[in-house]
Amino acid sequence: MHERQERQARILDLLQHVPEPIRGEDLARQVGVTRQVVVHEIAILRASGTPILSTPRGYLLNPHPHSHQKAVLSVRHPPDKTATELYTLIDHGLVVKNVMVEHPLYGELSGALELRSRKDVEMFLREVDRAQATLLSSLTDGFHMHTVEYLHLTDLTQALDALKRAGIDVIR
Repeated sequence: MHERQERQARILDLLQHVPEPIRGEDLARQVGVTRQVVVHEIAILRASGTPILSTPRGYLLNPHPHSHQKAVLSVRHPPDKTATELYTLIDHGLVVKNVMVEHPLYGELSGALELRSRKDVEMFLREVDRAQATLLSSLTDGFHMHTVEYLHLTDLTQALDALKRAGIDVIR
């Protein structure tokens, strides 16, 4: 039991000292365990209330888990408007937490994004291209949702107005 507590403390210490997400493989190497052990330890830490975020780029400790308000946005646009959509949200101070679609057979499908900056969006879009990945919204004719975080309601309303001006349907 003592070994587990030491591992968890080491993982927390590593997460507290990095400004960017850190991959599970990198945590495992630094702690001297397998990636699966790291996944298990992070699950235990989360269950105990530690605000660890899982992103496509790795794990991140959320330093202010309750300082933001959340909203779910429903939007529709073709794939070629994805960059415009994400940059618009980020440029208005929103954090794009995830993407979700309602699939007729499987129900809700979602993917973690945790996009906080233009750099995050650029990395995400590069990875989509590199992997030749299909966006979740392609399963639902462009309809999808994002959970977003924001500090001020005006940030959210201005972002929604900017999306509409950019030709992106915002569904109320």
